[in-house]
This record gives sequence, C-alpha cells and structure tokens, in this order.
Amino acid sequence: MSSGESDYDWARCWYVGRRVLVTGGTSGIGAAIASAFQQAGAEVIATGIAPSEIEMMAKRHGDDIDCRLLDVRDQTAVESLVGGFKALDIVVNCAGVIRRNDELDPAVFDQVVDINLNGTMRVCAAVRALLVRSDAAAILNTASMLSFFGGGLVPAYAASKGGIAQLTKSLAISYARDAIRVNAVAPGWIATPLTQGLRDDQDRSEAILARTPLNRWGQGGDVAGAALFLCSPAAAFITGTILTVDGGYSIC
Repeated sequence: MSSGESDYDWARCWYVGRRVLVTGGTSGIGAAIASAFQQAGAEVIATGIAPSEIEMMAKRHGDDIDCRLLDVRDQTAVESLVGGFKALDIVVNCAGVIRRNDELDPAVFDQVVDINLNGTMRVCAAVRALLVRSDAAAILNTASMLSFFGGGLVPAYAASKGGIAQLTKSLAISYARDAIRVNAVAPGWIATPLTQGLRDDQDRSEAILARTPLNRWGQGGDVAGAALFLCSPAAAFITGTILTVDGGYSIC
C-alpha cells in the first residue's frame, strides 16, 4: 500500500456497514482517516470546528461522509451529538490543536490541553454506552511522537499528547470489561496544514528528513492505514497500545 491516498479495498470485509465517528475529521490526519474508513465501506461521521473545513470536506465527499460541526470543549455539544446516534462501532479522536511559540502562556496552555486531552476524554466518556452494544467496539486516540519527548516551543501540546498516551492505556484497562478496545496512533512529521510552515522552511525540513530513516514526510494515508488496522479484527487482541507512525524518527 502506498502513502497518501490509498486503495482501502483490503479492509472492506471488515468495515462495510460499520458506523465510525471521527472527531477532527474534516482536516489533516483526521480527514485522511475519515476518508479511509469511507473508502473501506464504513458509514462515517466526521466532525470539525470550522465551517470552512466542513464545506471543503462536503465538496470532496458529497453525501458519502456525514460532516458535522463540533467543539470538543463543549460537554453539552458532545453529548448532544452522540445522543443523536442509534449505534456506533468505532470512534477516532483526532480533534486537536497546536500553538507554537504561544504555549508558555498559561491561558493558551489551558486551551490546548482542554481541546487535545480533555476533549478526547469527553468524547470517550460520551460514546462508551453506545460502543458497549457493538460486537467490534474500538476507540482510537491520536497521540504524537511528542508523547515520548518534550517540545520547547509546544509544552501544552507535548503535555496533552503525553496525557493521551496514559489516558489510552488507562481507558484500555477500564473499558476492557465492556469489550471496548482502546489504542492510539502516534504520528511523526506528517504533511498537513499544521506542518505547512515547517515544510516551507527549507533548513527545518531538511533537518527533519535527515533524522527520519525513511527520508520523507509522512502522508495522511500512512496514519490512516494504521488506524484501519488497529480498529479491525486483525488487532482483536491489541489494546492499550501506542503505535508510532513516524518513519523511524523517534528511534534516532
């Protein structure tokens, strides 16, 4: 399977008819994951916080993906969205934000953590009762390579993603009694709107590639393939795992 836009027919035997919610699913990695599940035959609901992202996703996929507005900081909005579903099989938490250079400000720190970490927990708690009814229940959270080491310019992002790793392990234990698996992907340097500035900086981009054994920027499809695997029966005995998708960056 190649990187980027990929053919996900290999997963159709698992996902046709499954209902999948992807928060933060209208841009970047989330959009790639939502598209992959849709291509694999799932019924996908993708949420985003910006009307412009919703409109762009709708233009790209038409009625194939149900796009909704959602602010994961809003407990009432999360519960209202989930309360409108009759069934769910898989939930992917991709809603997130990064504020480079500003995160040393406690107010910005609080906002980033509230979206990335608290928002993920709000969604996990809200969907649990629905997932219990599924025979293939899975939650996939979005960690980061910064779950494992610090980032001087992004302390809130790094702290929130470290928290995602521990939240994933903890919920995997708690939710196992309901036969709900909980895992996470930890992307490295992926070509998304959030990394556009870094990719445009030739020196910074070259330094990143020099440390990456596979010597390229990751694509959304690289993470989407991992997501499809972790939420499938092929990973039926995997829970509490943080799967790094970074081209080898974190091992150097």
